[in-house]
Amino acid sequence: METSPVTCRTLEEFYHIDGHTFEKQYKEVLSGYREWNQFSHAEEWLLFPENMGERLAIDESSLSNGELYTFVTNRDARTRKGSLVAVVAGTKSEDVIAVLERIDEDKLNQVKEVTLDLSDSMRRIIINVFPQAQRVIDRFHIQKLACNALQDMRIAHRWDAIQQANDEMEEVKLNGDEYEPFRFPNGDTRKELLMRSRYLLFKSADKWTNRQKERAAILFEEYPDLKKAYGLCHSLRMIFSKNLIKDAARLSMARWYNQVEEAGFKSFNTIAATFYEHYDEILNFYNNRSSNAMAECFNAKIKLFRANLRGVVDKKFFLFRISNLYAYPQ
Repeated sequence: METSPVTCRTLEEFYHIDGHTFEKQYKEVLSGYREWNQFSHAEEWLLFPENMGERLAIDESSLSNGELYTFVTNRDARTRKGSLVAVVAGTKSEDVIAVLERIDEDKLNQVKEVTLDLSDSMRRIIINVFPQAQRVIDRFHIQKLACNALQDMRIAHRWDAIQQANDEMEEVKLNGDEYEPFRFPNGDTRKELLMRSRYLLFKSADKWTNRQKERAAILFEEYPDLKKAYGLCHSLRMIFSKNLIKDAARLSMARWYNQVEEAGFKSFNTIAATFYEHYDEILNFYNNRSSNAMAECFNAKIKLFRANLRGVVDKKFFLFRISNLYAYPQ
């Protein structure tokens, strides 16, 4: 049966709903937000004891304006339905402990392993709430510390190169000549060499392109301390990459400490001291080769969701939608 154009146009007008109106109706009526059983305390904490498992991850994430929330997730759920265990406003250990202690003690004692970063507050939470669980400090946070120390050295050299270039430019101007900076065989000036070397220092040498290999050769010839620091970063990366048993890893880590002492870099000595304070928790990585990757993946999903919404206006409703995505079953 054919429908006249007039009728079609009338139906389109009838079914047309303003986007703002639909959004409001979804929030207030269709979604079930107002009947949510955690509505009254959602901005302060959320808890889903049914999602507990033997392997958890704890991390912090920002919802809006840099305001942090602590997230506890079930690593075995792999950031899918049923992965969210708890969300607590802030990172204060006392607040997180108070919320997690609402879970039955039997369930808390069943947790065998929790991954975390180097945060002392996260460490305290695990000690108090999950007494039977092994604490595993994430390997990537450890490697990041070493990479940051290397980059700090590069940046210090870059500031010196900028100052040197400014002094040379001023001297040439006083003599009435035109300034022409020195360039290395690859075309870089000294400050350009240090600026453009940033990304290659993050990568293994076997992943460098031909241009990066040329730049690295010049960089390490000009700055032997950067070559030595890069070697320390690479050695640390290899300790975690090799499929070692725990005792062998302990020996490799001790040798790395000795190399750091011989190098005499202050920033790396600070890192070695930090490692010493968390030695056993770092080496627990070799029990199951566990990392905090699932927590980082969960944080990335939250950030993407936040970006798609162009920011978080209503934090409580945002947490409601996060709960529907990652806490409740399908």
